[in-house]
Amino acid sequence: MNDAELLEAYRKGDEKALAALLERWAPSVHRFGLKMCRNTDDANDVVQDTLLAAARGLRDFRGAASLSTWLYTIARSFCIKRRRKSTGESLDVVMNVASPIAPPDEAASDNEIGAALEDAIGALEPLYREVLLLRDVEGLTAPETAEVLGIGVDAVKSRLHRARVAVRDRMAPLLVPRPEPRGPSCPDVVPLLSRYLEGEIGPAECAEMDRHVSGCAHCRAECDSLRRVLALCKRESRGGTVPPDVQRAVQRILLEMQGSNKA
Repeated sequence: MNDAELLEAYRKGDEKALAALLERWAPSVHRFGLKMCRNTDDANDVVQDTLLAAARGLRDFRGAASLSTWLYTIARSFCIKRRRKSTGESLDVVMNVASPIAPPDEAASDNEIGAALEDAIGALEPLYREVLLLRDVEGLTAPETAEVLGIGVDAVKSRLHRARVAVRDRMAPLLVPRPEPRGPSCPDVVPLLSRYLEGEIGPAECAEMDRHVSGCAHCRAECDSLRRVLALCKRESRGGTVPPDVQRAVQRILLEMQGSNKA
């Protein structure tokens, strides 16, 4: 059953449909919380709070937004609360002093690249990190991302381009260990490609960029590295599990809710 069918079944009294919905979305919510909070305990709290809030509010959910948008909006609010409660050095400061990625002697392994991507995403300021996570990892559209964040689509795309460029730049030593020299006519091709992928470049500009890239090894490698970063981000969406203790806590509350509903 898809989300809409499960939701309809739950509204008709099928409590198992609620558990199935939460189980389906729990890994995505936990992955988002972990990458935003950068702390396992906080992420566990975020996924538990989000799923419980969703369980209590799902009967009233009327689909004005997609279910994913609704859930990520709830999760983001709990991430923000966790960040505000944190003590000591601010998250922004901690993330921005991350050490750069050292260029390898040989081609990097998948594990090295995965760890480097994690570090590169973590090094982003939260307002850029959340855009990249929602758009490129979780796969929300730009309008859906805008709805979660409460900003305009143009602002989403502006932040997204900056986030993509920053992550690509940190990953570049691993992805392009021996870069070709940049030519005098080379444009700043990485943000151009990001804008192209978001549909912000017209046919004429696109054709001009294609002509240049086809004959320029430097710009071709730059474009390939960004595409690889985005492919790696998409691959991240397949991972993620919810810790057993969090699963048990949510299941316990669901059982209590079922009991109160029957009463």
